[in-house]
Amino acid sequence: MLSTVSAILQLPVLRAAAPTVLGGLKGLDTPVRWVHVSEILDVGGLLSGGELVLTTGLELEKSPEESASFIRSLEAAGAAGLIVELVGQRPRSRKALEKAARTASMPVVVVEQRVRFVQVTEIVHRMIVAEQLERVERARDVHEAFTVLSLESADTQRVVEQAATMIGASVVLEDLSHLVLAYAGQGVSTTELLDDWERRSRTTPFPAHTARSGPEQWLQAAVGVRQQVWGRLVAPMPPAAFDADEDMAIMVLERAAQTLAINRLADRDQRELSHHAQAGLLNALRQPRGLSEAEALARAGSLGLKRSSFYVPLVFRTALQAWGSPILPGDPLAGQQDERELLERLAQGVKSSAGTALAASIHSGSVGMILALPARQQEEPTLQILAGAAAGAGAPGAAAGPGIKANLAAPPPWIIGVGRMKGTLLEAAAGIDEAAHVAESAATLRNTGKPYFRATDVRLRGLLALLRKDPRVQQFVESELSAVLQAEAEGKGEYLELLGLYLGSGGNKAAMARSGYLSRPTLYARLAKLEELLGVDLEDAESRTSLHVALLAHLIRGQ
Repeated sequence: MLSTVSAILQLPVLRAAAPTVLGGLKGLDTPVRWVHVSEILDVGGLLSGGELVLTTGLELEKSPEESASFIRSLEAAGAAGLIVELVGQRPRSRKALEKAARTASMPVVVVEQRVRFVQVTEIVHRMIVAEQLERVERARDVHEAFTVLSLESADTQRVVEQAATMIGASVVLEDLSHLVLAYAGQGVSTTELLDDWERRSRTTPFPAHTARSGPEQWLQAAVGVRQQVWGRLVAPMPPAAFDADEDMAIMVLERAAQTLAINRLADRDQRELSHHAQAGLLNALRQPRGLSEAEALARAGSLGLKRSSFYVPLVFRTALQAWGSPILPGDPLAGQQDERELLERLAQGVKSSAGTALAASIHSGSVGMILALPARQQEEPTLQILAGAAAGAGAPGAAAGPGIKANLAAPPPWIIGVGRMKGTLLEAAAGIDEAAHVAESAATLRNTGKPYFRATDVRLRGLLALLRKDPRVQQFVESELSAVLQAEAEGKGEYLELLGLYLGSGGNKAAMARSGYLSRPTLYARLAKLEELLGVDLEDAESRTSLHVALLAHLIRGQ
């Protein structure tokens, strides 16, 4: 920090002259930016603030009554203080200065012995230059330290600890929801530092620039890039308890905030590059064109897929359709963001499992994966973990078993199709299409509570999904369901829903009535009307089978 008026008065050259402070005691801790020697009274216009003015006071001896106006002019110019050399018998000047100094806000000092002003100027200026050089060196050290952390893509905790060490005070990183992401205590316990944090943080406004704010006067800096601020670094200590140079602390917090923002962007870019690389390899594996198993394993190994005894193909398909209720796809950009978030969650899930994986988007709304497992018995536990990650469970490993079922009480955001386990990587890559077919077919199922589906789970739906674009199948659907489809077009969609519920219950009218869907008389009346529309006997097993196949094909065709 810059030398203060009080520190300069302790210099041997001034202490030997027995300085006396006539007034402005509260300003003794004012930093001195420069020393200015002047013998004219109209010196205020030559100052820019922070100067310690030295004068022999000879002009004041001529007009002592101007002492007050002289001091006021220095205060108006922002001077740090005034030292007047009064040598010999000069009672008029002394008395005038004493009177003017009583109301002065800056220190007014007199010395009654000869002082070499040039020596004072030389010493103080040397101190100021040394301080500036020290600040430059500290700034360089800060820059170098955080540059290294940026180049190393250091984790968040390490950056926060570096900032706390450099300023000698506790530092906390929080997000925009006032949740603590990382912290480093200095001289205080964790309990004391983070006690009632969210409430304290919410009462602390977010300043436009690095500054103190709030009832506890926290020093804080925004973390993020331009308008994409995602958190703030806080030194939660009031000025009175802050021993470090505040300007230095501000510089450290700002540099730490920049490092956190850069590392987050770099981490995101690295993940994007990894996703692109895995997507390219996954496409190459699905269409090998002369690619050998050894080359495939080598390329996959470079992206983190370990050589294993077993490989499982999977496809995660966005749940765009529920039973009988088509849902229009959303914004394509939002869909891409959902896929990126899924890939992030799956990567975390794989880390907590026994396997490794390649995963990438294979087309809009679908993410493919090849899961490498060291043992066959690891398949089910790992699939449970991945299902929990896809469902958005908080901790990847916590989603296994009962946790999965609880999370899947509502329709999951992603339908998971699982292909058959293979012994080679290329065979598993070829099984991606099978897994995609399973996921697509499973999307038409009612909410079964299953975390994932295999070919044995979709059966007839799988066959119809393969044939849904066949004109003969489409003609069959139109022939069987034309009456109820026409009614739906006229706004009478309840008949299509009624048919689905009736066929789903196996034609059991009593079970439908007991479910509370409709009262028994109303239900029977509507089923009679449905029979009339369709022109078939719903009691006939073959008719129900034909209608059921047609309805399944219709629902699958709507995807």
